[in-house]
Parts: sequence; structure tokens; C-alpha cells
Amino acid sequence: MSLAARRAEALGAHLPPLLVAAERVASTVAQGVHGRRRVGQGDSFWQFRPFLQGDTISRIDWRVSARSDRTYVRETEWEAAQTVCLWRDGGASMRWRSRGQPVEKADRAGLLMLALAALLLRGGERVRLIAPGSRPLHGRAGLERLADAMERAPEQPGGEDAGLPPEVKLPPHARAVLIGDLLAPLDRWQAAIARLAAVPLTGVLLQVLDPAEVTLPYEGRVRFQGITGAQSTLIPRVEGVREQYAQRLAAQQRGLAAICAAAGWSFAVHRTDHPPEAALLALYTALAPTARRR
Repeated sequence: MSLAARRAEALGAHLPPLLVAAERVASTVAQGVHGRRRVGQGDSFWQFRPFLQGDTISRIDWRVSARSDRTYVRETEWEAAQTVCLWRDGGASMRWRSRGQPVEKADRAGLLMLALAALLLRGGERVRLIAPGSRPLHGRAGLERLADAMERAPEQPGGEDAGLPPEVKLPPHARAVLIGDLLAPLDRWQAAIARLAAVPLTGVLLQVLDPAEVTLPYEGRVRFQGITGAQSTLIPRVEGVREQYAQRLAAQQRGLAAICAAAGWSFAVHRTDHPPEAALLALYTALAPTARRR
């Protein structure tokens, strides 16, 4: 059997369970959410709402306003499909799980990304990977091609850009979802989010962590081996550094949240021992149109 044939056979054996799991999670969440209607240029009437500072006079519906003591504008529904750009950290640090945990961080990130794509494609949206040469995908065939592309994606190399999305050209006014352990230095994340926000893009940053990375549950003398190299660290009493470790992790998360807030993005954290449905709902809700800011 040729190398290509063996790879195709392995791919075929792995993708169906991934697709089935992703669509199961997506179906569970879809039962609890409504359509992603949003304001924009279109012909379909959506709603009347009170006139706000910044609205143009041409948007006022004078017939409705004449029957009230307030001035109302007519809103239509955006009819063009939106592109959501997706990225999952493919670095070595994602290929880890602590003892007793059923999934690696990379597996959970992949499940969430594929399930989110399933929800978006059901709603008529387009999705694409943040990767060189990627194109917008739509429909059921788009979901299968996305799963195939995720499976074939090479492991992200190390270096300064490890754990960060690649610099590729993306469509302006799209949305982005970035999923990883987000442990790269804050200054690099600030530069990455600033670059995407300048496109402009808005989006969501989801940090996926193993529970052991959150609680550091080890006791006594422990040697921690690096995943990306041969370096290791011996700590005589792990419980003695647990509080300091928690403070460092909290500082990283506060920094990521502040970077996202400054760019108009959202930030969330998910643990692999928690149900994926909750994280998927948070992602889907964060992508919904925000209320008009007064």
C-alpha cells in the first residue's frame, strides 16, 4: 500500500468520529439558540427601534413615529453571509493531557472549532481557516473539507511565533475565533490581536487548559519535562510554588482579557474536564451581533 493510500485510510478512520462528535455537540447547542439575525443593509424588515444620536434622518419611519411620542427608525436584516475565520493552535504544547484526563488540549480545541463551524454553516455563514492558501467554505461539504484540512495541517513549528496565528491575508469586517492554550508572552499576543484588529476583524480568544495546568495538583519533589525540548525543571516542593503559579496564570489571563477588551474582542477560558457544550455556546454567543452602544 502506498504512503498516500495509508494516509487516506488513516484519515478516513479518524475523521468520521470527529465529525460525528462535533455535530452532536453542535446539535445540542443549536437547540438552545436562535437564528443569528443582525442589523445591516438588506430588504427584509427586522424591527422598529427608537431613534438614537448618530442615526441619519433618512432612516426615520415617519408613519410609525406619528403614532407615538417618540421617533422610530426602521431596521432591516443583514442578508449577506458573514465569514468567520478559525484558528486552532497546532503547537506541541497542545498535545498534552494530565493523568486521568480523557482528551488532549488539541483534541478539545479541534472539537470546539469543528462544532462551531457546523453551527455557523447551518446558519448560512461561511468559514475559513486562518492558514496560507485557505478559502471560504460553506454547506455540509464545507464542513467535511474543513475537517480534512484540520487533520492535514502540519504541527506548528517552535520559535518566537509558536502558539500564535500565522500572518495571512483575511477579509475585512469578518470575525475570527482563535483557540489555544494562549501561553505565549503577552506582548506577542498584543501584536497579533492588534494586527487582526487593524484589518479590521473582531473576534473571540478562547484559552483551552488542562485542569492540572489550572490547579497544579502535584505534591512533593517533581521534575517537569519540557514538551518542546529536552529542558526540564526540578521543583523540590511543588506545593510551595502553587500560589505563585496561580498568580502567574491569573496575570496571563488578565492580560489577555485586557488585550481583547482594547481591541473590541471577547476572551474566555475552557478546561478540558468541563463539557464542550458550554464552551461552544459561549463562542457562538460571542459571535452574535452586539447591541448598539449608546
